[in-house]
Amino acid sequence: MKTNTVIRFVLAALAGVGAVAYAQKVVPVGPKHDSGQSVTPSYEGWFQNPDGTYSLMFGYFNRNYTEQVDVPIGPENKFEPGPADRGQPTHFQPRRAWGVFTVTVPKDFGSNKLTWTLTANGETTSIPASLDPLWVIEPLKDTSNNTPPYLAFSDTGTFVQGPQGQSSSLSATVGKPLELPLWVADDASVAPGATKPRTPPVTLLWNKFRGPGQVTFSSQRPGIQEAQFSAPPNTVFHGKSVTTATFSEPGDYVLHVIANDWSGEGGRGFVCCWTNAQVKVQVK
Repeated sequence: MKTNTVIRFVLAALAGVGAVAYAQKVVPVGPKHDSGQSVTPSYEGWFQNPDGTYSLMFGYFNRNYTEQVDVPIGPENKFEPGPADRGQPTHFQPRRAWGVFTVTVPKDFGSNKLTWTLTANGETTSIPASLDPLWVIEPLKDTSNNTPPYLAFSDTGTFVQGPQGQSSSLSATVGKPLELPLWVADDASVAPGATKPRTPPVTLLWNKFRGPGQVTFSSQRPGIQEAQFSAPPNTVFHGKSVTTATFSEPGDYVLHVIANDWSGEGGRGFVCCWTNAQVKVQVK
């Protein structure tokens, strides 16, 4: 990770401590809200792609503890300038979601900005994204040389790692469970001196990303069983996971799965190391 990224992380942490201390002295702690609160877009940072283009990475914070908020693409869920639809979610799970999608911008993006605006429960929030050097990240390797897990939709690949991820397309029938298998590989790396947990080094979380109806997973956090297959080099854990999704009504859906390694959600604040994947489902 580059020096300015580490500095930004430390300053953010110190600022957070100061904010908490100030809140404890001046602002009374409010109650937890199950519903009725806003959803705030989050800009995680940017990184350069091998072809010279750039990826801007985004997540969100749904302030509700139970309400799942739907905001269709349009005036209340848009990017500016240019196309309003940049692949962002229209369904928002409760609480924080780190780096769930990226937007690719051209080599000559320069000092331009992209702004993501969300209106949820009557409150509008926006986040600008740019190539400011203070926001450069390295999502494919952290300071301890840890790298993200690999994901594939079959035992023969293609295996992809990192927040850009990959997608596949399936079809399903209303009310009938759709099987969602994944193959996982990881380097099982932890910070120097840390003790490796006994659990598998990768955890998975499935969510609805877009779609008109409800999606019920047999398990949103399915287990991963060790498996043998031709895995990417420099990986020591290889496993397979299966869950199912059932759809309440017909239409076009996008399901999202994120694979976190032992560094956990958000990579301990270092914006590394996780992998995204999407499954587009046409439900009849």
